[in-house]
Amino acid sequence: MASQEQLSAIKRAKVLMVGAGGIGCELLKTLALSGFQDIHIIDMDTIEVSNLNRQFLFRQSHVGQSKAKVARDAVLRFRPNISITPYHANVKESRFNVDFFKEFDVVLNGLDNLDARRHVNRLCLVADIPLVESGTTGFLGQVTVHLKGKTECYECQPKPAPKTYPVCTITSTPSKFVHCIVWAKDLLFAKLFGDKNQENDLNVRSSDTANSSEHSEDVFECRKDEDIERYGRRIYDHVFGHNIEVALSNEETWKNRNKPRPIYSKDVLPEKQTKENGNKEKGCAADDVSAMVSLSLKNPQDIWNLVENSRVFLEALRLFFLKREKDIGNLTFDKDDQLAVEFVTAAANIRASSFGIPLHSLFEAKGIAGNIVHAVATTNAIIAGLIVIEAIKVLQKDNNNYRMTYCLEHPSRKLLLMPVEPYEPNRSCYVCSETPVSLEVNTQRSKLRDFVEKIIKAKLGMNFPLIMQGASILYEVGEDLEEDMVAIYAANLEKALSELPSPVTSGSVLTVEDLQQEFSCSINIKHREEFDEEKEPDGMLLSGWVEAPVDKDNNKPIGNDESTSNALPSGETLEGEKDDEIQETSEVVEAFTGKKRKLSEVSEVTAPDPSGPSSINQNKPKKLDIDDEADELIISDDWESLTKKKKL
Repeated sequence: MASQEQLSAIKRAKVLMVGAGGIGCELLKTLALSGFQDIHIIDMDTIEVSNLNRQFLFRQSHVGQSKAKVARDAVLRFRPNISITPYHANVKESRFNVDFFKEFDVVLNGLDNLDARRHVNRLCLVADIPLVESGTTGFLGQVTVHLKGKTECYECQPKPAPKTYPVCTITSTPSKFVHCIVWAKDLLFAKLFGDKNQENDLNVRSSDTANSSEHSEDVFECRKDEDIERYGRRIYDHVFGHNIEVALSNEETWKNRNKPRPIYSKDVLPEKQTKENGNKEKGCAADDVSAMVSLSLKNPQDIWNLVENSRVFLEALRLFFLKREKDIGNLTFDKDDQLAVEFVTAAANIRASSFGIPLHSLFEAKGIAGNIVHAVATTNAIIAGLIVIEAIKVLQKDNNNYRMTYCLEHPSRKLLLMPVEPYEPNRSCYVCSETPVSLEVNTQRSKLRDFVEKIIKAKLGMNFPLIMQGASILYEVGEDLEEDMVAIYAANLEKALSELPSPVTSGSVLTVEDLQQEFSCSINIKHREEFDEEKEPDGMLLSGWVEAPVDKDNNKPIGNDESTSNALPSGETLEGEKDDEIQETSEVVEAFTGKKRKLSEVSEVTAPDPSGPSSINQNKPKKLDIDDEADELIISDDWESLTKKKKL
């Protein structure tokens, strides 16, 4: 039962919700039932069929409509006397500026991407408005509280970058199933059904000039009078047979690796077997074609053998050309496109078979290809309740009782919810502590455009940057710019840093501002001649944004005040678990025990990094930044370890 003081704080509050998806629906319902009277919601998305199994404010009839508006209407049916204002818009629009944020008492995030979260974090800092962050991934979840000057901001701890793979690994030496998925999705699917003029390494030319003319032309072009069956087999033989043989000709590559096996369609599927393909098309509407339906494959969790994968590959390709020919040339992979998922799954499995990599089901392949960890409605409900609890504390200014709470998949010390005290601000944070960062870059080769796209926007999360060196403006974005200035800045983008009107060289200090976010950052430039193309594909290295140093003697962050929290008993250790996965989970939880977390330890729910043994042996597991359940999460290699059932 809420106290009179709590009820008074709730009724007076003006709350901004950002996101009306899985967490957002549960959060709006919980806010309304808790007595909040004035709620504003921002969400740019519309309702999709795939949302309906967990976003319970929506129904089939709402598909295609605004999430924010439909959520409002649904809640007003059982709480008609409260005020809910929906905005079907992007939170990064200019109207949602600092002055807009200052209108609210607290901001509650249920977003599904890092870029928008950074944006909201910076606006809350400037407006000095408390922010309650949240996210879920399957059975895992988190709620964190951020108050300017009192706790860390959302960006105080570096977030993991999306996983990337060297091109040579994807095209020549895959060793994991995710490598095969990336190859099938980003190279083969794109080459066959996207822009055929794009350059990639699939159309390998034989080094043997005496080879048949078949490999001296573009094999991805369907020849005149060539039927789809023959075309599909030719593509199959080229990418799974000929290309593998060409790769094997480089003996140096395979000295310390297992050699792949070329696979040709005639060895897997005799001609008469593929004649059966397509004879079972009943139930396949033009807008809902499926190779699985055509071939009577019913269970997406079955792992197809090589013959079944080959049949799906050829049938999916056939259906694309017969049923969706008008789309070919403009298609991009979509995890909600059943035929695309079938094609990519089959292609990845055939390639995996060639390289001796274990095969996966369509269900698993879809998860990897779409970066999906499937959502759990119960987790969303739990997290929504925790958000409201923390929001009430914020409104009451109950500073001593704020908690960052982590929802675990398996109990630890009989706890599924693990509360910990928030960090104080990280004095190394370039966002809330305005600490300069450093950039190593080849100033003679790298263009200003590279700097803007790869560093300013991708790494620092700025949307409308203004770049200055001293009093000289090198680049600016804005609708009120004069045409001649727009032309000058556009020309600057194509110049090397050292060739700009105010040359950027080693030792230069650039000031970068985002006027919309009212955020500024200083960047110290250091010239570096060479970069490792595989490890540093951007040709630039940003540093200086690090976790706060730890005083080893006192076991606490240097410069941060001592915590007096006794929410969790200190000095306790967890019992060892025999099962590896449970043991890895327990290591995560150990990082949460004690009165004060160290900044050198993980601050969010984590997943093990299978790339090396150190991820298990060291007590610093790889950090996983959990997003809202919108089924979008960069997880790559860790997908299997997150989704595999654990032994109890």
